[in-house]
Amino acid sequence: MKKTLVPLLLVGGALAAPWCRAAPPVDVEQVMSKPLADLTGKEGLVLTVKYPPGGADSIHRHNAHAFVYVLEGSIVMQVKGAAAVTLKPGQGFYEAPDDIHVVGRNASQTEPAKFVVFLLKDRGAPAVIPVP
Repeated sequence: MKKTLVPLLLVGGALAAPWCRAAPPVDVEQVMSKPLADLTGKEGLVLTVKYPPGGADSIHRHNAHAFVYVLEGSIVMQVKGAAAVTLKPGQGFYEAPDDIHVVGRNASQTEPAKFVVFLLKDRGAPAVIPVP
């Protein structure tokens, strides 16, 4: 697997939400990227994301259809205008292209969490876009 730096998912910089600035960094690995011949200009991108205990994302968007599937641990996800949800292994979450991801964090301060993200996005477009 190719390690991919997705710096906007890493917490601790100026883009991080105030409640998560001290959170440990998130580990993001690219599993695969594939142009989709029958969807002109689109590609699928698969990532694994590992939240360490207390790990969290900064506020962002994807400009993509994002499908999340939890493998280990428990995570909290929320898009702007919707309630936060806590997900456990075997559960999923969806973000639409115009959603703003306001909460993405490990629900635990003591156990890690791991999930898979599948993005259906424009070919060559960034996977993550900061939201100030």
